Amino acid sequence: MSGPLAGTTVISLRPVGAHEGMRRAASARGAALLPLSPWRLDLRDDARTRAALAAALGAPRVVFTSPVAVSAARRLERLRPADGATWLAVGNGTAAALRTEGIDAVAPARMDSEGLLALPALQQVQGLAVGLVTAPGGRGELAPALQRRGAHVLRADVYERIPVPLPAPDLAALRALKGPAWLALGSGAALDALLVGLPADAVARLQQAVVVAPSERLAAHARGLGFARVLVAASAMPDDLLAVAAAAHPLA
Repeated sequence: MSGPLAGTTVISLRPVGAHEGMRRAASARGAALLPLSPWRLDLRDDARTRAALAAALGAPRVVFTSPVAVSAARRLERLRPADGATWLAVGNGTAAALRTEGIDAVAPARMDSEGLLALPALQQVQGLAVGLVTAPGGRGELAPALQRRGAHVLRADVYERIPVPLPAPDLAALRALKGPAWLALGSGAALDALLVGLPADAVARLQQAVVVAPSERLAAHARGLGFARVLVAASAMPDDLLAVAAAAHPLA
């Protein structure tokens, strides 16, 4: 394979079945992909979830935290903003998912929780209901930050992350990994969940990878977990993460 990352491996922590975008981005740059999924995503469909979603979608501000949140919500409820409501997306991928439903959502240039919280629509929310369409453990800093601003957060957890053991062939591939590797980090929780289940020798091999993180917050999180080499990208989108890796290689 040829390309700026030829001879290297990209490690993806996407959920089970969600590595294709990262695989395409890696292949386009000549890299191999090693998928290490710490969990799978299960969509919720029960009376409590439907009621919570209906309440969240009726708020004057509604925040979607991922494309999966959009697709899970769409299965449960017709997605139509209330009159005068502003719907927001954590990044371009989430905004694109909403556009497929005919909804123009506001997304930040900096595609993370900090960028979302900096948007004008979330500044003056004292006494305002804000719907949060998400999953347990996802974007954990959003709800507390909005509550500190005086918002009444209506949370709808429309899917959940179910931890899964790392398959033996994937663990073996990590242990046998040769050459430079890039850890494409989109979620601190995903990295935490993966490390919990890894034996010490596999953790040591993983820590030899160069982490590419989508924010300074996640970069600091990776350093705190023992990763010595960390780069920061513009977003968690595969092309943004791997563009930084390609620019740094082979110097990293």
